[in-house]
Amino acid sequence: MSAILIFLLLFSASAAWSAPQVGQPAPDFVLPGHDGKSHQLNQHKGKFVVLEWFNNECPYVGKHYDEDNRNMQSLQKNWIKKAKDEGKELVWFSIISSAPGRQGYATAPEAKAIRDQDRQAHMTAILLDPDGKVGQLYDAETTPHMYVVDDHGILRYQGAIDDNPSSRVSTIAGARNYVTEALDALMAGGSVAYAATQPYGCSVKYSGGW
Repeated sequence: MSAILIFLLLFSASAAWSAPQVGQPAPDFVLPGHDGKSHQLNQHKGKFVVLEWFNNECPYVGKHYDEDNRNMQSLQKNWIKKAKDEGKELVWFSIISSAPGRQGYATAPEAKAIRDQDRQAHMTAILLDPDGKVGQLYDAETTPHMYVVDDHGILRYQGAIDDNPSSRVSTIAGARNYVTEALDALMAGGSVAYAATQPYGCSVKYSGGW
């Protein structure tokens, strides 16, 4: 076996090992938030958690945060309320993995301003991951890239927000929302029909990336 082939096999195995696996515990992390607090994923076991990779300058993120549609804001508000109504809890983290100097990067004060300016937004916190370690831990590819963790800390969904990979706001209506389907199933005690889909959007702006 050639040295090149061995390298490729080892690289593939390493990549597969490092990627988060649906059905396995969601990788733990600690990140600072826009609110000045430190947030650790494992502190929220017993709650449902949605992770949303976020870039305020990405048109695909803009599609879902559009002020006339407020698709993402409605998802945040409605699911946090629905969980509470059912005697459960849901935490929603929007994570910025853009590196300094790249599109979407934000300091804590800038992230707080983004959160404060959108009074319809209901994410629990915007988390800051400027070195991209958590984004790479989760193999986050795009903004948005969505993950749903159940109340036992198990990753149950990862991928696109819906099945229409367009940046046009008009395509939200009628799209199949995978996050809603996943949360519906999990809160009813069922399994997720589509546990992994191909995410779409802007590439996450990691340091040294495109």
